[in-house]
Amino acid sequence: MNKQIFVNLSVKNLDKSKEFFAALGYTFNPQFTDENAASMVIHDGSIYAMLLKEEFFRTFTTKPIVNAKEASEVLVCLSCESREEVDELVRKAIAAGGKSLREPKDYGFMYAHGFEDLDGHIWELVYMAQQPQQ
Repeated sequence: MNKQIFVNLSVKNLDKSKEFFAALGYTFNPQFTDENAASMVIHDGSIYAMLLKEEFFRTFTTKPIVNAKEASEVLVCLSCESREEVDELVRKAIAAGGKSLREPKDYGFMYAHGFEDLDGHIWELVYMAQQPQQ
């Protein structure tokens, strides 16, 4: 069985968050989506984000929920297949109401850019050039 990751994020408005991520091209698994949560498919079979209404998210933790617009609780980093894919996802995020983090960074072997979603969660996007094996 393949390993899978489910990143759980609290959101203020589930419908708006679903619209935001749908504008980036992500889909939702209806089997695990209801009025409290949405299972966003980032890479089918391995990477998912569970968008949980804040009041529902509270049922999973006794700790205070961080306001991601004021403090960082996590940096989600996704690999992309090209520099163009990195830039396109950032453009889509900004057009859907997100914010750019900063100017893109080109390290030669790696290209990085990112955005904040509607709730302030930080999404880093990277393209790493394949290095020839020795």
